[in-house]
Amino acid sequence: TEVNPKAFPLAEPALISTIQDLIQQAAHYKQLKKGANEATKTLNRGISEFIVMAADCEPIEILLHLPLLCEDKNVPYVFVPSKAALGRACGVSRPVVAASVTTNEGSDLKSQILAVKLQIEKLLI
Repeated sequence: TEVNPKAFPLAEPALISTIQDLIQQAAHYKQLKKGANEATKTLNRGISEFIVMAADCEPIEILLHLPLLCEDKNVPYVFVPSKAALGRACGVSRPVVAASVTTNEGSDLKSQILAVKLQIEKLLI
C-alpha cells in the first residue's frame, strides 16, 4: 500500500528498526498500548513517551487526530511505512495502525526510550 503524503514525519530505515526493537521490548515490559484508541488514551492520561503510527493506514484520517494531540501534549510522534510490520513489532499477527510506548519511571528501557524520543524530535524540527 501507498505511504500517505500526510504521514509526516516518516522514519528512515535505521530509525524504523530501532523503533521496532524498542516496541518489541516495550511490549515485553508491558509499556505498550496498541491501536489508535489506546494511543489516544495514553496521551490524554499523560503517560505516553512517544507515538508511532502506520503511514499505510487506510483511511489515514483515522490517525490524524494523534499528531495534533501529541503536539498539544508535547509528545514526539513518528510514522513508519507499514502497519503489518508495526503489528509484528507489537507481537500480534494483525496489522497495528498506531502504538504508544508508555512511561514507567523505574523501567530498564528508560535510556533507550529517551534516545528514540530525541531521534524522533529531530525529525519534527
